[in-house]
Amino acid sequence: MNETTRIRTLQHFIAGDWAEAAEGATFEVLNPLDDSLYCHAARGSAADVQKAVAAAKAGFSGYRDSLPKDRERMLLRVAEIMETRKGELVDCLIDEIGSPLQKAMFEFEKALTMVRAAAGLCRNVRGETIPSDRPGTFSMSVREPLGVVAVITPFNVPLIKTSRLVANALAVGNTVVHLPSEMAPHLSVLFADIVAEAGFPAGAYNVVTGMGAEIGDELTGHADVDFVTFTGSSVIGQHINEICAKNKTPNTLELGGKSPTVILADADLDKTVPLAARSIFMFGGQACIGTSRFYVERPVFDEFVKRFAMIAGKVGMGDLRSPDTVIAPIISERQRARVRDHITDAVAKGATVVTGGEWEGNRCQPTLLTGVSEDMTVCRAETFGPVTSIYPIDSYEEGLEKANDTDFGLSSAIFTKDIDKAFHFARSIDAGMCHINGPTIHDEAHVPFGGNGESGVGREGTDADMEAMTELKWITVQL
Repeated sequence: MNETTRIRTLQHFIAGDWAEAAEGATFEVLNPLDDSLYCHAARGSAADVQKAVAAAKAGFSGYRDSLPKDRERMLLRVAEIMETRKGELVDCLIDEIGSPLQKAMFEFEKALTMVRAAAGLCRNVRGETIPSDRPGTFSMSVREPLGVVAVITPFNVPLIKTSRLVANALAVGNTVVHLPSEMAPHLSVLFADIVAEAGFPAGAYNVVTGMGAEIGDELTGHADVDFVTFTGSSVIGQHINEICAKNKTPNTLELGGKSPTVILADADLDKTVPLAARSIFMFGGQACIGTSRFYVERPVFDEFVKRFAMIAGKVGMGDLRSPDTVIAPIISERQRARVRDHITDAVAKGATVVTGGEWEGNRCQPTLLTGVSEDMTVCRAETFGPVTSIYPIDSYEEGLEKANDTDFGLSSAIFTKDIDKAFHFARSIDAGMCHINGPTIHDEAHVPFGGNGESGVGREGTDADMEAMTELKWITVQL
């Protein structure tokens, strides 16, 4: 990246135009690999949020009546432009949030799928005919867009989350005000530029950059916001849920996780161990659906730990643009402190570091812990780093019980050849998602993605977002 790009200053995108912050303030965005300056971004205030919401509300009056074929065409055009700007988007993922090349490429391809799937959604916003007890009455329901959708996205998969949530909202006729993570504003600004080039009208998509702690409440509590979708921590999600409850604003919340994987004695370790590594070390463990708890039956426990440690010790931590690199830098000093504290606390209270536990710059080595007990913070709290705990179990039943012993309920997995136990686990696990003989890290555009308990409210995905971001209206005609 050249110096001119590094010191650029990002602006808001509101009503089809680029604009500085109303108060002229900016903030620094750092490259997490070495904390060097990546760019400056407009530091939005309440005035900027109000301006963006007003633009989205004004834009909705016309956009809601846009034809499905036109929304479909524009979304497919977004995907086409994304492909021509692939290098720019991938570079942004690498330099702004520290994505290794393979993760950045994975995210880019997944985001393309999200946008294309949204294009298909345009023709599926449907109601139904309904039988009526009144003679001579034609009864039906129609789905209508809600209005202004507030989208708040995280730093870890900003292109996936932006492409999914923004595209789905636009597909069903809503307009959007987007507040990206303050650690990933450039990615959303690039996406806004692409949306504008694709032909979406002014006000359909608006981006305000800034600090969520300063302007998030202004957005989620705005009287003209008709729906809120948020991805982030459970603490902030609970706060947003309370704000939305006061205004009766519907919302979906995709929050934290402490996802379990159960490995039974009949599991094929040759296939299981590499998938186990993928499920926690991708993007340095900064994934809400990463497996931070492994429950392994005793007959294979020692062998599993041995093999897992061998893979963990070989996971690439080199140049982020090398296809062999897996481990990403931890995004911020605050989050690095959290990861360090979890490891230090566990060791001080008697846990064993099988491998890892040390740091190379801003990257934590892949870390496996055994002997983790309830009094250790890492046992129940989300670490959000390349750190996982491995527990021995004496039976499938114990594994299921311990997997469910959490306040979270996002993703889960089980590895076994026993189809009865596999399906029993899938039906019994209190989680929004379950994968049999596959890693907890898995997502597709059209699936109901989300969790239970502290892991969130509602689901994301084409069908789920269509239902959440529209409302049914009942219409009768007396013939």
